[in-house]
Amino acid sequence: MNSRTRVIAAMLGACLISRGDASVRNSTTVLLPVKNDPTVSVRIWFKVGSEDDPPGKEGLAFLTAQMLADASTSQNTYEQILDKLYPLAAAYEAEVSVEMTVISGRVHKDNLKVYYPLLIDAITRPAFAPQDLERIRSQALNYLESTLRYSSDEELGKAALYNAIFAGTPYGHITAGTVSSLKAITMDDIRAFYRAHYTRDNLVIGLGGGYTSSLLEQIKKDLAALPPGVPPEQAPPAPAPIKGFTATIVEKDAPATAISIGYTIDVLRGSKDWYALAIANSWLGEHRSSSSHLYQFIRGARGLNYGDYSYIENFPQGGMRTKPPQNVCRRVQIFEIWIRPVPAQAGHFALRAALREYRNMVEKGLTKEQFQLTRSFLKKYILNYAPTTMERLGYSLDDRFYGIGGSHLARFRAMMGTLTLADVNRAIKKHLRYGDMAIAIVTKDAQAMRQELLDDAPSPITYATHKSDEVLAQDKEVAVFPVKLKAEDVKIVPVSEMFK
Repeated sequence: MNSRTRVIAAMLGACLISRGDASVRNSTTVLLPVKNDPTVSVRIWFKVGSEDDPPGKEGLAFLTAQMLADASTSQNTYEQILDKLYPLAAAYEAEVSVEMTVISGRVHKDNLKVYYPLLIDAITRPAFAPQDLERIRSQALNYLESTLRYSSDEELGKAALYNAIFAGTPYGHITAGTVSSLKAITMDDIRAFYRAHYTRDNLVIGLGGGYTSSLLEQIKKDLAALPPGVPPEQAPPAPAPIKGFTATIVEKDAPATAISIGYTIDVLRGSKDWYALAIANSWLGEHRSSSSHLYQFIRGARGLNYGDYSYIENFPQGGMRTKPPQNVCRRVQIFEIWIRPVPAQAGHFALRAALREYRNMVEKGLTKEQFQLTRSFLKKYILNYAPTTMERLGYSLDDRFYGIGGSHLARFRAMMGTLTLADVNRAIKKHLRYGDMAIAIVTKDAQAMRQELLDDAPSPITYATHKSDEVLAQDKEVAVFPVKLKAEDVKIVPVSEMFK
């Protein structure tokens, strides 16, 4: 068995072991009744995502979902739907990720009689009107060609990282697809994709809040009108292993430099090791936490950027979120460090700083004090993850995906009372690594950045304000921290070539 085969086998085995209880995964309803909730929350999960896009038709899953949730039905035009939803103070939408598509909505119980037929028609009676397709396609193209390329360096860098790590696999393109593939998708493609994947045997009904048993039975009856069939399940992706550091530098006329770093990890939510890593990750770079180490080291002490975070699960649209998202589950996750844009002249220094602090954690683990403070913080902070019924319902669907009996959020809190420092440091040693990592950089002068990486020359930094002797002493070490790359492992991509 060669090294690549061993990696693939290990990943497949880890995924099969970690996905939990089959009886949980095979349930067709996820119910979260809340007696005094005056609203009803609905999440209909279809087991389809961008990994199911055929080659050359990347973005097909995304366009199909939007043709249901943001378009006409056989009963109403798009404009009529908007007019009917407006006085209800309600809406429905489709969220597409790599392995999940969820059509969701929330409405007051008093408005359910008008709202429900609109929602169910969107799923079971889409009109597939040509004018809707052209509008939705135009929006998707604008996102790729304008927003992602030129208006969001942070998301651009993260997309470049994921595309590099999962190149050649069904995960290897962003959900919206590519410019050329979006232009190639036809209405016949969308109709065929809908027939194949939006079936009554390929969905899970999520219902929460103040719903009645009669509503549940009505949803089951109405969704039974969808055709039968279970499409073939995709195998988990098996990306090529990363050897040493690799870098993708996206050249763009940007005022600052955005950096993302990552690699695949073989642990999924629900296992003891995942919760142990959650403590380590929270200490290192809890999202939007000013007390985490990377934030304090790069922003707090040096003022280089807006924030610095790390993740053990997919965390899309991080700049728009304060809490982890729901319904973006996947069978292969990555560990990721996100360095929000820093001044261009500080890019190499910031990369070194993040990698130096990360390596220290991997090699030394957490101290007793770091462990206790972080565990105590997380036990309370988790309570903020899902304050609404809709969010808790989303987590319940995720429990179903991962085969978690009971509640992930409840287990998360319980684990904070039982995990030990030894558990955390053992999980760090087992699942995290330093050295075999992909780097994505969005910067103005890509050639200069490439040469800096290849030369591994010192990258001293200066400040406009006074810094402590401790910070200046650390800077001397950071400036020469070795991050060595080979010429063949550093590629430059003009921003205009991204997502073509």
